[in-house]
Amino acid sequence: MTRRRSPARRRTRRPGRRRQKQRDAQLIGLLVAGVAVIGVVVTVVNWLLAHWWVLVVGLVLAALAAVGWFYNRQQRARWEAVRAQGLRYALLQLDALHHARFEDAVRDLMRRDGCADAQRVGGGGDLGADVKATDPYGRRWVIQCKHRRDGVRGSAVGTPDLQVLNGTARQVHGADVAVIVTNGRVTAPAVAFAKQQRLHVVDRRTLGVWASGSRPLWELLRAMPPPPRRSALS
Repeated sequence: MTRRRSPARRRTRRPGRRRQKQRDAQLIGLLVAGVAVIGVVVTVVNWLLAHWWVLVVGLVLAALAAVGWFYNRQQRARWEAVRAQGLRYALLQLDALHHARFEDAVRDLMRRDGCADAQRVGGGGDLGADVKATDPYGRRWVIQCKHRRDGVRGSAVGTPDLQVLNGTARQVHGADVAVIVTNGRVTAPAVAFAKQQRLHVVDRRTLGVWASGSRPLWELLRAMPPPPRRSALS
């Protein structure tokens, strides 16, 4: 008398057979797809061999497109260089800017002066740095911008603003030159504090000269630190 297999044992074997069938079906599908792809590739190659001029025309068009893209890129770079060299701002223009656009203007003026890596980093958590740049002598600049929409009639930049810059510019950002730029007023105690701590203040008068002319900012400031040993000019 033969024993019947328990239903539990029969159930445990069925999933294995199903998975095997699924794998076989997937393998067959992959083989069919592979054969189809190879067939398409062979057909395309044979067609191109029979119509070789189409391939030549395609290569010529691709080469012309690459040349055009490279030419346009060069033209944009030249235009940006010309625009940067001739960049000028009047104080009234700077007064009318949003504070973020004022930071952009300071960044662009640094680029005009030859600081190719100048970037605006101002925003939440900037730790006192709105613009960073490296001048052609290799000195690292950290600039804090204080925009006053009312210009000289706005609130004056005071010692607390300089203290923030003094606490982060060198220790956090590695500045060689720490600068605060404003289109407004600077209090006398703040100016005295800046001299004591080797900070540089660009007040409204200095900003006007810098923004409207072609002289770099380091030629307008006193007591500039010497270039580091490894400078961009060395």
